[in-house]
Amino acid sequence: MRSSGWHPVSARVKTARVAARRARALLVKVCGREIQVDGGLLRIARLGVDQYESVDDPAAMLQALRESSIRIDLFTFMQKLPETSPKYPYAMEWDNVAALPISTFDEWWAKQISDKTRNAVRSAAKKGVAVREVPFDDVLVAGISAVYNESPIRQGKPFWHYGKDVQTVHRENATFADRSFFIGAFLEQQLVGFAKLVCDEHRTQAGLWQILSMIQHRDKAPTNALIAQAVRSCAERNIRYLVYAGFAYGKKQRDGLSDFKRHSGFRRVDLPRYYLPLTVLGRTALRVGLHRRFVTRIPEPLLARLRKARSRWYARQLQVAKR
Repeated sequence: MRSSGWHPVSARVKTARVAARRARALLVKVCGREIQVDGGLLRIARLGVDQYESVDDPAAMLQALRESSIRIDLFTFMQKLPETSPKYPYAMEWDNVAALPISTFDEWWAKQISDKTRNAVRSAAKKGVAVREVPFDDVLVAGISAVYNESPIRQGKPFWHYGKDVQTVHRENATFADRSFFIGAFLEQQLVGFAKLVCDEHRTQAGLWQILSMIQHRDKAPTNALIAQAVRSCAERNIRYLVYAGFAYGKKQRDGLSDFKRHSGFRRVDLPRYYLPLTVLGRTALRVGLHRRFVTRIPEPLLARLRKARSRWYARQLQVAKR
């Protein structure tokens, strides 16, 4: 047996470190909203479900943040769909979301998706995948835990949910309980995929907070089936938009995920992202561009090569670890 010094346990350690870094983010209640504060030297605050909700009264939010006991240098939020033209007098940059306008399920099925997606949803049903809304209970948490712990590597990098215990899985998925609902994809009685949707305060849009399926059942298209049920569930609730995070990230070139979103009917919608400095440091950081991630400064062709190299490295190490 060959040993490379790397195996799923080391991936678990790395993903635990990522989870620890995320856990260090502060969560505070301001104006009745959950606010996440990230960063050490430069502390940037944003809504707890940043891409899926907005601020109705930015001036009141800004004042409340100033009065908070936690130091915040910069607050950022996105404008809410369907308003795409800037409406506030704050510093802004363009951001984007992957948004799907919803009227009826039949409209989505007949006019908004590609034949590829339509065939995949049909194929999932033929192969025995059943989808339905499910309650958030211990059975679902156990199923989510099994999905998380299927593989330490996803999309060519360590999967940060891998290795979490059931208690952690429950705590992290119990957020926004009053405006969330879950959809499960089942093969016989086994959960092979799930989606968590979080509605905004006015329930005019819902965000796919998480959607994940087992790699071993990818050939049965459970993720496509989950999207279909998400559309049906939103239509039944008269939710006007389904949002699936961003459509494009920085300078990243088109990839498989953006193609999946496009085939499923999602379209890129550019929205204003506002930045409100609260301190001298926040104003300075905004002026010189320190509010942006460092990775956005790297040319995309170089980033693409680095991502491919990273994926190959982790794939090789995982194969060695299995020997």
